[in-house]
Amino acid sequence: MNLNDVINQLVEEKGLDRNLLNAIICEGMLAAYKKKFPDFDLRVDYDKKTGDLETKIKKIVVSSVDDEDREISLRKAKNIDSKAEAGNEIWVPFEGSIGRIEILKAKQVIADKIRSIESEIVYKAFKDRENTIIQGTINRCEKGGALIKIQDALAFLPNSLSIPGEKCIVGYPIRALLKEVLKEPRNESQLILDRKSPEFLKELFELEIPEVFEKLVEVKKIVRSAGYKSKVIVTSNDPNIDPVGTCIGVGGARIKPILKEIGGERIDVIHWSDNPAALIKDALKPAQIERVEIEDRVAKVWLDEDQRSLAIGKMGQNISLASQLSGYEIQLVEKANNKKKEMESEEQEQVYEE
Repeated sequence: MNLNDVINQLVEEKGLDRNLLNAIICEGMLAAYKKKFPDFDLRVDYDKKTGDLETKIKKIVVSSVDDEDREISLRKAKNIDSKAEAGNEIWVPFEGSIGRIEILKAKQVIADKIRSIESEIVYKAFKDRENTIIQGTINRCEKGGALIKIQDALAFLPNSLSIPGEKCIVGYPIRALLKEVLKEPRNESQLILDRKSPEFLKELFELEIPEVFEKLVEVKKIVRSAGYKSKVIVTSNDPNIDPVGTCIGVGGARIKPILKEIGGERIDVIHWSDNPAALIKDALKPAQIERVEIEDRVAKVWLDEDQRSLAIGKMGQNISLASQLSGYEIQLVEKANNKKKEMESEEQEQVYEE
């Protein structure tokens, strides 16, 4: 395979510009020659017809040669350029050779330049898609995460941004939020993916629910404990549209594709209210709340004893999400305890009356 064949292959496989590749190869070979002959004024040209590289050295035309490395006789110069005159500078073929070490230098320069160009291509292709959902195929599973094939690029989905408990299966299609597009690759990828954040879930709502995409229904806030539960506040910009019902759909038809995408993680869809007490009641679902009293940033919530575990949730995650969603510290007060306090207060009043 000659140089032309190599260039043709790179153009076909990587979609790189042919002229740019020619320049890169010449630059790499020049770096190799400069490594061995640092004091010479050299250049490398590429012959498109033959596919050969020609290395040349700049020499001064003189009547009598004293330094053969930097000077050329007028007679020899005229054989190269009939218009050459003494004192002129002329490029002549360079006869010096390079070895294995210099060739490795050339390969390194060429590979680095090609990687730099490929990185720029990926950056330009994906930068405008940052913070949107993209689809790919799991290419490889590693200790720190999964490499995802997206078109001709590799993206990285780290474990820290994956849904806990998800399995990595090579060849399996996957959707994720394009969290960040790096200027240069980090390890093998410059595309960082995310499936764990509230932003990923919000983008799913926009993809799966037309009214959300069209801004008829607005997702005001999402809090999420990935793999367990998310709580989503929605409101309607159209008085004729029920935002909660629209997002859930008849028999859950609207929400099911989203649940399937995030592995069955539960989603509580909550109607927005500017009344903090009403919002906290909804945020603590599935627990049934009797009443809410708010003082400063603390919300005291009264509920029956059998509702307490529902309000708290697994490992305290339900009450934690409700607190994040409402912006209040939530303190649970059992209804039975409250009645007891009221009875004690009435007894004390009777004593004082007597």
